[in-house]
Amino acid sequence: MFFWHFQNKHIANKQRTIIWLNGGPGCSSEDGAMMEIGPYRLKDSNTLQHNNGSWHEFANLLFVDNPVGTGFSFVDTNSYIHELDEMADQFIIFLEKWYRLFPEYEHDDLYIAGESFAGQHIPYIARAILARNKKPETRTPWNLQGLMIGNGWVAPNEQYEAYITYAYEKKIVEKGSEISSKLESQLRTCRNDLALTNSNKVGNRACEQILSDLLRWTQKKGKKGENQCVNMYDVRLTDTYPSCGMNWPPDLQYVTPYLRKKEVVEALHIDPNKNTGWTECNGAVGNAFNTPKSEPAVNLLPDLLKELRILLFSGSEDLICNHMGTEAFISNLEWNGGKGFEVSPGNWAPRRSWTFEGDAAGFWQEARNLTYVLFNNSSHMVPFDFPRRTRDMLDRFTGVDISSIGGTPSESRLDGEKLPETTVGGVSNHTESDQTAKDEELKAAKWAAYQKSGEVVLAIVAIGAAVWGFIVWRSRKRTAGYTGLPFMGNRNANTGLEGFRNRRSNRDVEAGDFDENQLDDLHVTSPADIDRNHYSVGEESDDDESIPEKKESGVKHARSP
Repeated sequence: MFFWHFQNKHIANKQRTIIWLNGGPGCSSEDGAMMEIGPYRLKDSNTLQHNNGSWHEFANLLFVDNPVGTGFSFVDTNSYIHELDEMADQFIIFLEKWYRLFPEYEHDDLYIAGESFAGQHIPYIARAILARNKKPETRTPWNLQGLMIGNGWVAPNEQYEAYITYAYEKKIVEKGSEISSKLESQLRTCRNDLALTNSNKVGNRACEQILSDLLRWTQKKGKKGENQCVNMYDVRLTDTYPSCGMNWPPDLQYVTPYLRKKEVVEALHIDPNKNTGWTECNGAVGNAFNTPKSEPAVNLLPDLLKELRILLFSGSEDLICNHMGTEAFISNLEWNGGKGFEVSPGNWAPRRSWTFEGDAAGFWQEARNLTYVLFNNSSHMVPFDFPRRTRDMLDRFTGVDISSIGGTPSESRLDGEKLPETTVGGVSNHTESDQTAKDEELKAAKWAAYQKSGEVVLAIVAIGAAVWGFIVWRSRKRTAGYTGLPFMGNRNANTGLEGFRNRRSNRDVEAGDFDENQLDDLHVTSPADIDRNHYSVGEESDDDESIPEKKESGVKHARSP
């Protein structure tokens, strides 16, 4: 399996690792790395620019092409997987080997995040991790703290129903119209099929037909006579039929050629013998992953919520995994002694209006370990539209505390109440303010020494020791961050991911078909006592070009639920 790791820029109050998965099934997590939460966005097919809302500000990011066959991961075509349990078991094998290579990250607080069909992957992987942690033979339990699912395909039954409900709400279809009647007829077919068969399934063809029919029957002629349909990932936009959003977001036109560049492929240590270049979504993987025996992930949530915090977030303009379906299954879900967001009989957790830097961002709602966030004016790929707002959401969910490093906090409020301060958009350079604080400490130490002994020598010794300690402290803070793209500087360190890459020569970073020997044969120097000070703490990065927050962006993800 292919992975791409980015080390955190700063440490707030603790170490964190975020695993990110995209959907499909069979769609690459480089979508997340290059178009959503990663450190860079593509200005064109040759030029990277900094993402001002990257999630690696206070957390290590690990993007994984999952399941095998997706993106840069590869496997024999007759070895594609079919079930969610099978996927989760393989992911555990991957993590065991990853932590064996990089033990310095094994004690981090761990979060699993993703979107779309990853709404099925993430709960299954979480259940597998919790089960692993409870085995007597497990030496090091992983510190799984929470899950984050954006516009997730989690509960098919409620989400199928929401296709028509959402189409009415957004005026895509007029209730009572001929199209409405035909869609309602297909919905009845869907319901009957669910009643006659085992409705406890991840997918149902009769029900999936509702969305296909909706897109087909609502298409219109464009200015050039071409057939135009609703973009199923952002209903404010249109696309040519039958793509209906498959050409979106616009950055995709740059990502594919960039990830096929020879120098990029070599820098990422992709096997040169790999027959095909990077593709966003592998249809063969998706077709094989038909989950005939798997139950939908929504059934796993009640037990997971007993041990973990879960955050579900939705973009208001997404059709394929729309917020109405998410809100419907939350209302029907029973967990931790209650149903839905009911906190006591007849009393529901309030929807708290959220403003971010003066703009109406959406709302938050939470009860009994579950948090739900709706993002206004956002698509299926919320971090694509609002990287800084999603970083604010991430920092709050993971409990980032910036008091130890300072920075300019974002203005984030719920119902007008100012939230705890987090930094969004980079930590300021505090060399001057830090030095002033240290000067004051030195003055205090000096006069305390005078008063105690009256000897100037003692004062000089105390001041000199403090200055020396401060110099050592600052030098240990200034450690280079993660590098790895072809035009970025090389690190000399032989630990961590870059050391691993340097030692691999032209070998591949993937574990094809989960060949145990491929990762077992890899060796990196990992000291017994991990030096956690290789992380960068509180220093400002020189970000020349940053991505501005999109205010009304339209412009994926699951290619299909």
